[in-house]
Amino acid sequence: MGNFSYWIDKLQDHYFRKTGMRFFPGTLNVELAQPYTLPEKIIRLEGEEYGGAVAVSIVPCSIFGMGAFILRTDANEQGRGHHPRTIVEIATDLKLRDHFHLNDGDMIEIEC
Repeated sequence: MGNFSYWIDKLQDHYFRKTGMRFFPGTLNVELAQPYTLPEKIIRLEGEEYGGAVAVSIVPCSIFGMGAFILRTDANEQGRGHHPRTIVEIATDLKLRDHFHLNDGDMIEIEC
């Protein structure tokens, strides 16, 4: 969809305040075998914090041994967004696809 690239760039300071990381403006979409449900302990970026309407849950994780975050809108968590719950969007400070030479269909491991 490309939407998170726009919003990460626009809300960079808010994400930094929440995570301590300056995100690359884009996410790596990862398809899982099973639906992912957010854990109880999450970080939240509420719409009213930035004058918008969309809230995002932020879950610390690691990919390739480096710190990263799963980003999920409330709509996607509720099954009414642009992605099914089998898709997670990974944000970090670099473009994972290019840095690790990833191609569609590559297997990766995410630890939360």
